[in-house]
Amino acid sequence: MLTSIPSPDPAWSQFQIGPLTIHVYALCILAGIIAAVVITQRRLTARGAPAGFVVDAAMWAVPLGIIAARLYHVFTHMGDYFYPGADLWNVLAIWDGGNALYGSMIGGALGIWIACLRANIRFLSFADALAPGMLVAQSLGRLGNWFNHELYGLPTTLPWGLQIEASNPKFPPGLADGTLFHPLFLYEIMWNLLGVGIILLLERRFALRWGKALAVYLMWYGLGRSWLEAIRIDPTSDGYLSVPANVWASFVIVILGAALLVAQTIRHPGAETMVWRTPPSATFGSELGEGGVDGASGTDVAATPSAADQTHVS
Repeated sequence: MLTSIPSPDPAWSQFQIGPLTIHVYALCILAGIIAAVVITQRRLTARGAPAGFVVDAAMWAVPLGIIAARLYHVFTHMGDYFYPGADLWNVLAIWDGGNALYGSMIGGALGIWIACLRANIRFLSFADALAPGMLVAQSLGRLGNWFNHELYGLPTTLPWGLQIEASNPKFPPGLADGTLFHPLFLYEIMWNLLGVGIILLLERRFALRWGKALAVYLMWYGLGRSWLEAIRIDPTSDGYLSVPANVWASFVIVILGAALLVAQTIRHPGAETMVWRTPPSATFGSELGEGGVDGASGTDVAATPSAADQTHVS
């Protein structure tokens, strides 16, 4: 009978391959990136985008997402990194955890926007295709928090309470050894996977294009994070008016999602006919045919998407 959820042995959080130290946290993030690319590629290609474009977009989104995730975390945890005698190199120690999902969303969105601009693809069309894959990626990434013994909530006596050793620097002061905590990482995994199902079901009933699937994602994820962050007690972000910064960020993306859904429903009540920003010509550069854009390329190949591809709803 389940009486609690153990945290993994700290030795499981990393392993050696020759001189390299591989962190399980990083592997969880990598698995999430791969899952998001595969899911988005399948959905966006079915809607008429060039084969391989999502991989090209990931080359922009992933580095910018990682950088922004770390910057967001550091700027919302200034006291953890900037104090007398602090080792400033710890600002770069992303393998120790501390990579904010909201930061990765900002940086990743910037990277995707750049890639879409270069390839003549609508940003919102890409974001709609990405929405369920993003939730899957975030679910896989949350497993990394479990291995890092982080992302837990208030004490609980429920049989699925999470064990956190009292020797852990993140253990809340004043609580007895053996105290169990709400496993927020697990709650978020379940919330995100439920969100995947909701988006896919809504897509069967409604035409969630023109940024509407993105809007549902923003509202769903922001709503979930708002209540999870409200009961989180492991070291979290700095706050304003006694409210953690991540809760404020959650409120903002819920509002943005709702505004986007209303605006796009009014502006675009019908189906999206193509994923292109402007109608493509009969020919494209060879790089675009492979999913990218190379303005210097002089080789053209036919790449006009068919009407069936343009109107397919996945």
